[in-house]
Amino acid sequence: MAMATNYYEDVLDVVRQIPQGRVSTYGAIAAYLGLKSGARMVGWVLNQSLLHSEVPAHRVVNRQGLLTGRMHFSGPSVMQTLLESEGIQVVNHQVMNFQEKFWDPSVELSL
Repeated sequence: MAMATNYYEDVLDVVRQIPQGRVSTYGAIAAYLGLKSGARMVGWVLNQSLLHSEVPAHRVVNRQGLLTGRMHFSGPSVMQTLLESEGIQVVNHQVMNFQEKFWDPSVELSL
């Protein structure tokens, strides 16, 4: 588990590592950074990061695969469009085959 020294930058660093065609969750990122109940804080950081195009915030969804952050993008369908451009199928604002597409930083990133 990583120890957050600058939580904002640590969240952005993890999100930048999510591969194309995969998604992670607010909670998984928070848990990896040592703040198990910090999912809302991850969401806040990502909302602030939408000004930085190098941060693929569209790859972060809620624990059920729902695009709960979609309203923070420049339009309500932007998040879905970005995910679909990476080969992720989204139906009714939910990632299909979520478990197959899920990228867990606690498993995928070695310290």
